Amino acid sequence: MTSTRPAPEPDTASSASAPAAALHTGTSDPRTLIMRNLRQSGIYVAFIVIVALFAILTDGVSLSPGNITNIVLQYSYILVLAIGMVIVIIAGHIDLSVGSVVALTGAVSAVLVIQQGQPWWVGVLAALAVGVAVGAWHGFWVAYVGMPAFIVTLAGMLLFRGLTLQVLDNISLSPFPAEYQRAANGFLNGLLGGQGYDAFTLLIAALAVAGYAVSEFRTRVARIRYQQPVESFPLFVARVALVGAIIMFFGWQLAHARGLPIVLIILAALVIGYGLVTRRTVFGRQVYAIGGNLSAAMLSGVKVRSVNFWIFVNMGFLTGVAGVIYSSRANGAQPAAGNMFELDAIAAAFIGGAAVSGGVGTVVGAMVGGLIMAVMSNGMQLMGVDQSTQSVIKGLVLLLAVAFDIYNKRRAGASR
Repeated sequence: MTSTRPAPEPDTASSASAPAAALHTGTSDPRTLIMRNLRQSGIYVAFIVIVALFAILTDGVSLSPGNITNIVLQYSYILVLAIGMVIVIIAGHIDLSVGSVVALTGAVSAVLVIQQGQPWWVGVLAALAVGVAVGAWHGFWVAYVGMPAFIVTLAGMLLFRGLTLQVLDNISLSPFPAEYQRAANGFLNGLLGGQGYDAFTLLIAALAVAGYAVSEFRTRVARIRYQQPVESFPLFVARVALVGAIIMFFGWQLAHARGLPIVLIILAALVIGYGLVTRRTVFGRQVYAIGGNLSAAMLSGVKVRSVNFWIFVNMGFLTGVAGVIYSSRANGAQPAAGNMFELDAIAAAFIGGAAVSGGVGTVVGAMVGGLIMAVMSNGMQLMGVDQSTQSVIKGLVLLLAVAFDIYNKRRAGASR
């Protein structure tokens, strides 16, 4: 006669005590915290140092309200591209065509809106549709034909640049209507009033700080529940307070300039949305699995072809978004638009902590990497540095970022 034991009940006590444990658990050793994830922590430290350095070199001009607003407006489309590019790189691929596709999507929108007199929203939808179609084209060759993404997108870079020239007939088109221009040049200002500042912008910044604090606390509780290492609670509070202070300073400067840029709202929505997709969804976990170990991903049942296809469709969609933002910012479409954008997006992903071999990277890290490039470019322009020297410095920064990634891998391998 056999007896069956009742299934163990879930440990509700430990789950309930996790928030309480979050107030007491963790280490206070800063060196341990930094070395635990050197790739990510290093990029945040580098960002703070670079911002402080250019603030000193430009006598504070780089942190002025007007200049911070200009950085948001001038580099927003690169940050949008970086979101898609980091997902492509995590999966172990690369996309060299995004600059040409930005030009093509802007060209299609310009032809419809400027030449044919269609409403502005028709141009936006057409640009997004072209981007998705291009992504599906790339995804087909990479996922179902089995060609390397490097070759497919290199061919796409040439193909879609040529199509851009044909669509525009080798001429520039401008201007777009005012509604279209608002995507990259518009502001939300005066909705809640304010004496010399925009209260609505400060409210949004405060909500962002509150959301960040809640999200980080929930992440900390989850890590403690699964017995993962965390920093001590005082250091946790200090970190959240520091990030909150930076966000509020950023919001304060925007509030004293022209208010909240519409393009910043678009970018924030994309960052939050794709941050959740990469961290909290099955698709996101499958992307990391494919880039981390393709064979293991296939054996575990991941539909690699389907995931790879949708990765490039997503890259095409975000390229369409960037094309709309760039053409709106430029108030027109030019045959040479988007030149070298792919290199800026790739650099943002790698500087932000993505691994060359795939399997590693975050959307937030790519944003920080893109902001580092933006602050460096903007700061050197304020200082009057030659364009040639700027290219040299950017190249060295990218080289050092990849070398840092290789160093991390060797250090991790030696510690095993």
